[in-house]
Amino acid sequence: MDCKVKALIKNSVYQDILEIVSSDIDWKKFSGKTILITGAGGFIGYYLSLAFLLRNDLYSENIKVIALVRNKSKAQNKFGYLLNRDDLVLCVQDVNESISCQKADYVIHMASQASNIQFENDPVGTINANLSGTANVLDFAKKSCSEAVLIVSSLKVYGTVFKGDEKIKEEDLGYIDFTSYKNCYAMGKRASETLAASYVKQYGMNIKIARPSYIYGASSLDDDRVWAQFIANVVKNEDILLKSNGVANRSFCYVSDTASALLYIMLNGVDSVPYNISNEKSDTTIRNFAKTACEVFPERNIKLSFANKEDEFYDTSQKSVLAPTAEILDNSKILALGWIPKVDLAEGIKRSVKILEEK
Repeated sequence: MDCKVKALIKNSVYQDILEIVSSDIDWKKFSGKTILITGAGGFIGYYLSLAFLLRNDLYSENIKVIALVRNKSKAQNKFGYLLNRDDLVLCVQDVNESISCQKADYVIHMASQASNIQFENDPVGTINANLSGTANVLDFAKKSCSEAVLIVSSLKVYGTVFKGDEKIKEEDLGYIDFTSYKNCYAMGKRASETLAASYVKQYGMNIKIARPSYIYGASSLDDDRVWAQFIANVVKNEDILLKSNGVANRSFCYVSDTASALLYIMLNGVDSVPYNISNEKSDTTIRNFAKTACEVFPERNIKLSFANKEDEFYDTSQKSVLAPTAEILDNSKILALGWIPKVDLAEGIKRSVKILEEK
């Protein structure tokens, strides 16, 4: 059986992975290396795993991927016949336990619960993946004498920032109520960054930090995140109903762009210095995301409506001096590394729908 990446995944996904593989990244640094990816069955982890495997298919890079996952059956379903390859190995365990995989030259840590439902129902598990989980990963990398580690943090570390209309830069830190369980994710990510800086100081390790914005792409049709619901509406040919005024402004970044950005940071970033990942062509409000989702397939005649009529006519230009700064991330630091995002909002939504619809 042909176990090459192109033969075993949807063509639309393959095009995304090919775009990552074709990015101007110093791929030779990964040649002949072993890479551990925690959370490899997740959104970004899966894309990164496929990218390394495709490099092997196209350029004989001899990269070995260790995919650390918590749920074996889900991972087997996701990777399928790719698990018959010699360059992909599953490591089934909870990241909160001591990492028992074989040594790795590079480590990408992104195992984390990132859903509001998980924050509400399992705040302890959520914060632990970023506390003890990150400590376990860094201890593993230390014992492995890994060349580099990438800690995938989040824009949620910023908390509530007040700086007017300016974009949020890496040095900005706002308020987070650390006594509330609802901030289990944000505080866990803050702590993981401090752990990274501590390992750099004490052990001289090469550890990079990434702060992605809102990552979007072809998620499942029952994903509870608002952007995923909009994409699901398009797939189902349903009108989109907004239950708020949708004026919240956010930085979004398509999944393949985020994946390439992570590799840029890992290979070119400064130790323990965080880098925002965002695409200014996808900075938008929730209502404009929904509006764009309606417009990318005009032949479907999908309409946007509001549960409360007054929300439709909300004056989006009105701003309060007391309002917190929008979650728009300044990306100048990562652009200076040479990274260039390729997928704008309309294109990203279009790709997401096509992936979900491809049989």
